Amino acid sequence: MLHFVIARTEACPNLRTVMSLPHSSLPDEGRIAVVLRSPSLFIRETLAGVITALALIPEVISFSVVAGVDPKVSLIASVVLCLALSVLGGRPAMVTAAAGSVALVIGPMVHQHGVQYILPAVIMAGGIQILFGALGMARLMRFIPQSVMTGFVNALGILIFFAQVPHFWSRSPLIVGLFVLTLLIVLWVPRYIKSIPSPLIAIVVLTLFTVTTGQILPTVGDEGSMSGGLPGLTQLLVPLNLETLSIIWPCALSIAFVGLLESLLTAKLVDELTVTPSGKRRESIGLGIGNIMAGLYGGIAGCAMIGQTIVNVEMGKGRSRISTLAAGIVLLVLVTALSEVMAKIPMAVLAGIMAIVAIKTFSWHSIQPATVKGAPIAETVVMLITVAATVSTGNLAIGVLGGIILMALLPARIKRRHELTSEKSSPAQEK
Repeated sequence: MLHFVIARTEACPNLRTVMSLPHSSLPDEGRIAVVLRSPSLFIRETLAGVITALALIPEVISFSVVAGVDPKVSLIASVVLCLALSVLGGRPAMVTAAAGSVALVIGPMVHQHGVQYILPAVIMAGGIQILFGALGMARLMRFIPQSVMTGFVNALGILIFFAQVPHFWSRSPLIVGLFVLTLLIVLWVPRYIKSIPSPLIAIVVLTLFTVTTGQILPTVGDEGSMSGGLPGLTQLLVPLNLETLSIIWPCALSIAFVGLLESLLTAKLVDELTVTPSGKRRESIGLGIGNIMAGLYGGIAGCAMIGQTIVNVEMGKGRSRISTLAAGIVLLVLVTALSEVMAKIPMAVLAGIMAIVAIKTFSWHSIQPATVKGAPIAETVVMLITVAATVSTGNLAIGVLGGIILMALLPARIKRRHELTSEKSSPAQEK
């Protein structure tokens, strides 16, 4: 996937010029004014938001278990983050919600000290992210090597796929059949129906089938509580003193930097997929504000969800802020008024959609024999180490940091060659 974009960039020098232009001068479909003037584009962006919201639900619920909080808390946080970042974020069409990497960081603190420390930790993390963006430190992302980016993408594809295996690997013919039917619908229906996203068709048709035929199988409702309604503002239940600070600051720092790293890497990937620039400084500040809002309104922190972003950008063809705004609104409606309907969606169907996302995310070109043979061995090693570290820990931030550290230890001659390659393949996207 990344190779396709890189190849286009190298083949068309003018494309790099287009990618470095400000948003206002780009004649693309990502501008809100253009979308609002076109009914077809508006419908496309809205439907992209619908399938994105549906793809968010099972992952957000499962992450809440990791973090040790009520599923409703994570769902509400995702609503707040999705709506806030659709306005405040620097990367249109990128989906931000309560993410697994952040849940992994919050989990140990919650299990050891209790959920009452989430609010001050999230507010502190949001403040760090705002400061990071205000100081212009987001531009450091340009120094991440392309081999690390490729490793990040490949590891993500592997993690997304294996997270779906428990939902379709079954002795039940019905579950396996639903999974296979989902794959067929998502892959084949676009040849005949282009106006409606095929994942949405798969979800509606197969959910109706299981409900009307009375089939009993794992559904979204089995993953966690689906009670309707909204929580109120979060109350501060711990004193603001040095003891509280000593408990929350390690967690807050981890939330801040894991969230920033994953969001900015995802923004960089979407830049390449859509051939448009983004504002990394604005994204950092927006993420901090969104996390503070999510914390104050009964939720936990989050960051960009790259799997759901791929659903929005690649499957739904979302390009503007309207797609993520629609995702936030649809998720809000599902969590409140339509929680019982949402609970009936079969997990095997969502697993099929996310399995295709995983396959589309993985950079297959990077492991082709011709590519491996032609690339410097150091770059291949860095890519493989990034993948191994990420998959073994389940933490994208650790994998990326490991790859960057390994690249820093390489001989200067190899690094100079790599930097020359990166300059040819990576657009100037920072603002």
